[in-house]
Amino acid sequence: MTSVIWIVVAVLSTFTVGYVGYSRYLSRFVELDNEQETPAHKYEDGQEYVPAKKPVLLGHHFSSIAGGAPIVGPITAGAIWGWVPALLWVAIGNPLMGAVHDFISLSGSMRHEGKSIGYIIGEYVGERGKNMLLWFAFLTIILVVAVFALVVGIVLNAFPSAATASLVYIALAFAFGVYLYQLDGPFLPGTVLFVAGVFGGVWLGIQYPMALFPAVEAGTYPQGTIVLLEFLGNGAWLPGAVVSTDAILQPNVAAWVPVILVYATLASALPVWVLLQPRDYLSSFLLYSGVGGALLAIIVGTFITTPVEPLTIDPSIGAYMGFFGSDLAIGERGITPLFPLLFVTIACGTISGFHSLVSSGTTAKQLNKESDARLIGYGGMLGEGLLASVAISTLAIAGSTTAAAGGGIGGALPNFATGGGIILTSLGIPQRFGAPFMALVLVSFLLTSTDTAARLGRYMMEEIVGTQGSGTSTGFSTDLGSLAKGRYTNPALQSLIAYALVISGEWVTLWALFGGANQLLAALALLAGTVWLANWDESKQLASTGIPMTIMVTITVLGLSWVALWDNLYQKLILGNVAGLSGQISAVVQMALAFVLIYLALSLVRIGYDNITSVRGSSGAAVEPSDD
Repeated sequence: MTSVIWIVVAVLSTFTVGYVGYSRYLSRFVELDNEQETPAHKYEDGQEYVPAKKPVLLGHHFSSIAGGAPIVGPITAGAIWGWVPALLWVAIGNPLMGAVHDFISLSGSMRHEGKSIGYIIGEYVGERGKNMLLWFAFLTIILVVAVFALVVGIVLNAFPSAATASLVYIALAFAFGVYLYQLDGPFLPGTVLFVAGVFGGVWLGIQYPMALFPAVEAGTYPQGTIVLLEFLGNGAWLPGAVVSTDAILQPNVAAWVPVILVYATLASALPVWVLLQPRDYLSSFLLYSGVGGALLAIIVGTFITTPVEPLTIDPSIGAYMGFFGSDLAIGERGITPLFPLLFVTIACGTISGFHSLVSSGTTAKQLNKESDARLIGYGGMLGEGLLASVAISTLAIAGSTTAAAGGGIGGALPNFATGGGIILTSLGIPQRFGAPFMALVLVSFLLTSTDTAARLGRYMMEEIVGTQGSGTSTGFSTDLGSLAKGRYTNPALQSLIAYALVISGEWVTLWALFGGANQLLAALALLAGTVWLANWDESKQLASTGIPMTIMVTITVLGLSWVALWDNLYQKLILGNVAGLSGQISAVVQMALAFVLIYLALSLVRIGYDNITSVRGSSGAAVEPSDD
């Protein structure tokens, strides 16, 4: 039987070559210079522009970009088409496309006052192009908030111990922020103290697991689970809740979703030093421990110790299961062609447009030195690729499930924690501790990504309606512009729309739309980078960004077209494989949204292409990027 160590070897090999060689070249290519003042110093305001130490900012950035997608996507793709296609796209595509995308987005934003990719493209192609990209990004953000809030609810339902541990580490993050920025406490001793507290929270969660409503099936929760709202019944009255073991939106999940959305609304409105920076730094130790520990455990378990189960690929996961996927996937989802659906399904493990919003939204506003962009931008994306490889490994060990193969989030996420718990037994960690720990690792990814997404959505709207006074405006005003961009009102509006999407009963199809929109946004971010480079200096080569952009535009336009025409028009409307008028309306709305996204993307590509050919085809001097 094939050992999962080969998954680790393949990824580490290509990632090492990429970071040592290609990222060094890119750093010189964009002329990173520590003598240049970064936006964090130039515009320091104590609210959004706050210089951060490199390890703190790396923790924030990595925590923010690494949500549930690089776990769900690779697991789903591996279960459908086999572990080899999933592995190849992660191992090759990540250093050549995804890491380039993140690095260029961060570097470009840093050279444009920490502004978004929408601002960058608007600087060169005009206000129309800027607004089109910003609206595209804002729609994608709402899908991100909806999907991630749902995924957090699923994980907290499957592992109640993670709920308690999550509350502990959020409380510790608040305290750490006060300790660092108000009390000016020493950094290293504080790190040791508060990180120890976070890991202590894992133990506390195992001792006192917590849920909001009783489990649908008796015995599902660990013994001793504290059910906080049991006096309100079984939760069947909650919007969207379904009392069934086969349902994803069970009452406990349906209850956690609005809690997460309220948290995201409040957390995204606070100054970055209060929660975002300290929480992401503390949670980064969980993330590094989870990803690094799992990779180390696979190596140790292969060559030194004996884990609970052999670290070999389960027979239910084939190396390659055909162009149209496994029989199980075909039976549940219809035909699922590897091209283009593999790439859209894996999504963030290889390349993610959401990362461009993080890089050019929060991270660029906190860079202390320009040279930090190499580790944080390029290296941070490689870290997400390592997470994707761990996800593939957990699938390979735990084996396929019906839900995972069918693309179900509910099957993929517990699979990650269960398989991860088995892997960690190689280091002598009991599975009863390892599985909840991996669940907490996943939740920490998701929580940071959810409220960071809401904060980024506010940034997008600020640039659309005007940024004057955006740092202090609460939004509680009769003025529509203030309401749209307000620090509290904008995230609240995002959360309300996201909540409506989740409880509509059509959340399953959100994943395909999220994947397609997210990947297409990545193509547009690469377009913005290419336009910037073309206008900066006529000697700058455009292949490093232009080739990945072309590939991603082709893949994602075809993927979204498949979702619109096959999944919705043919399967749901023509064949009638959808129940009720609401399902038919949902199918029409999804088709419309897919075509709107395609139209916006292709229009922007045409505008960007016209700009590049104009600049490179003219004899005049290239336009220097300006901080003005």
